[in-house]
Amino acid sequence: MHSKSDSVQSSAEALRYPWEQHPGPEEVVEVRPGVLWVRLKLPFRLNHVNIYLLADGDGYAMIDSGFGNEETIEAWTKLFEGPLKGVRITRLIVTHSHPDHVGLAGWIVERFNCPLEMSQVEYLQSVYHQNRGTEERRNAQRLFFRRHGMDETLTDKLLGRGQEYLKRVSVLPASYRRVSHGDEVVIGTRRFKVITGGGHALDQMMLYCADDKLFLSADQVLSKISPNVSVWAVEPDQNSLGEYLASLASLTTTLPYDALVLPGHGVPFYGLKTRIKQLADHHEERCRLIADACREVPQTSSQLVPVVFHKHVLDPHQMGFAAGELIAHVNYMLVEGRLTAQEKDGVLQFRTT
Repeated sequence: MHSKSDSVQSSAEALRYPWEQHPGPEEVVEVRPGVLWVRLKLPFRLNHVNIYLLADGDGYAMIDSGFGNEETIEAWTKLFEGPLKGVRITRLIVTHSHPDHVGLAGWIVERFNCPLEMSQVEYLQSVYHQNRGTEERRNAQRLFFRRHGMDETLTDKLLGRGQEYLKRVSVLPASYRRVSHGDEVVIGTRRFKVITGGGHALDQMMLYCADDKLFLSADQVLSKISPNVSVWAVEPDQNSLGEYLASLASLTTTLPYDALVLPGHGVPFYGLKTRIKQLADHHEERCRLIADACREVPQTSSQLVPVVFHKHVLDPHQMGFAAGELIAHVNYMLVEGRLTAQEKDGVLQFRTT
């Protein structure tokens, strides 16, 4: 028998979206006193990124900066000349190294003469992305894709337009302030615990304010889509999906069910633990599809991509993400003992155990 308190908690755990509508261009929404929400456009299928501004003394701390292109600079300029006129940015906190989050870090830091705060791994990863276009690294990426069964034509596309987005960042500041897991960060009158997690990025930073039950989840927990969890040539045997699922499990045990979640994409929501279960179930379903496909005949990653990603026609940009995510699931299943790998003519094939 369930008690009344059980049913109340169950109801509170249901997914709820207090703001079904996102901020429009040149618009700022206050989601809590001293917590502002801005939405910037992105030039691909995931067409937006959320930026949050937290009251911080006589200004605001900015959480992430947006994509590194002229359109984003124009959007910020209009905001700083409009609803954010006179606002001073006291510091820029970047959650992770992906260009839709760190892309304009250099521009923001220079404009406001403010410090950049990141985890050490994510700052160094940002530096890596800016300098990854050497011939040696391109050759390593080529061999990585070929080993997973991608033909030369597809590999050329993945190394071309499929990776271009990584370059869309302004020049990074030459120095930063390191923020680490377990740190306490004071922003204005609020105290936030720093939580980092792997999977989507190597050491993505999240912030939790216990007094306000306010959780800035970055891209680790999104409201309506699943964050990309991939493996790349620089660490071909990485168990990124295992790291991601471990991070989700940790969040489930350490955060309350009724926190307001402010994600990097989508809309703010309640129902954190429900959403985490949905995300974990989503990845388990993909693992089941892979296991079924590899049960009778060994399959390459290239052959498995359409098994998992069959709902959309993928352009090179999307195909790069799909291939990386497929390999993440394969690596996870190898670690878990659910697949075995064999190599034939230099190409990996996988079979269900």
